Amino acid sequence: MSNYLTPKEILLFAQETGVRKVGMPKLSILILSFLAGVFIALASVGSNMIAHNIDDIGLAKYLAGLIFPAGLLLVVVAGAELFTGNNLISIALLSGKVKFREFISNLSMLWLGNLAGSIFVALLIYLSGQLHYSSGVLGAYTLKVGIIKTNLTFVNLFTSGILCNILVCLAVWMAYASKDIAGKALAVFFPIWLFIASGFEHSVANMYYLSSALLAKSNPDFVQIAVSKYGIDGESLMNLDLFGMFIGNLLPVTLGNLIGGALFVGAFYWWSLRK
Repeated sequence: MSNYLTPKEILLFAQETGVRKVGMPKLSILILSFLAGVFIALASVGSNMIAHNIDDIGLAKYLAGLIFPAGLLLVVVAGAELFTGNNLISIALLSGKVKFREFISNLSMLWLGNLAGSIFVALLIYLSGQLHYSSGVLGAYTLKVGIIKTNLTFVNLFTSGILCNILVCLAVWMAYASKDIAGKALAVFFPIWLFIASGFEHSVANMYYLSSALLAKSNPDFVQIAVSKYGIDGESLMNLDLFGMFIGNLLPVTLGNLIGGALFVGAFYWWSLRK
């Protein structure tokens, strides 16, 4: 007996999974989406910690990518509901098993729950004093990451969001194929490492990066270090606010993630394998 599913079998499994996910009680969806936000935020914390003292951006992203897959692995194996991964519910939608309003309602609740979990971790990290590591360089680096993300254009963020969730949903798709934890870990690891190393934009990870950067901005010491070490200017710093977080970044990245996952992975596999 095979210990993995073929692509056609994955399609059927993804369809059944989508129906099950949409049919979950709303309270369960909110709790499990909160947990997914926590898991991805913790992976983001680890990535920042690894990268904050490395000047070579390629090496920094390479090493950050080694730790970030832990976030999705926690979601897949421990069990949680992640907005980006659940874009694959589009398969159940196209199969007529899920209504469009159910699809949108589910993803909306997931997005809000993921946001709450991400902000929760950002607040805990700030209160823990971890951002003071390396004499405040971690706080300054956290601020720098948020500033970069809120100063990209809509097109930059939208297209990077598409690329990101193609890889994230492929990781989930391949994790569906495996019937054991080791196989799921391998399936998740390489696509997620690739997306982090490539610097693509993930809406749920950005929920942590941006909320943590806003908290770091409230500390004058972190701002001063960021200005002196990274050459941050006043105009770029001004773009890091709630408008920049939600409208400037999360809106285009979320839309890009939705297109990348629901269309380029879910819909494409449904169109090609359903018969």
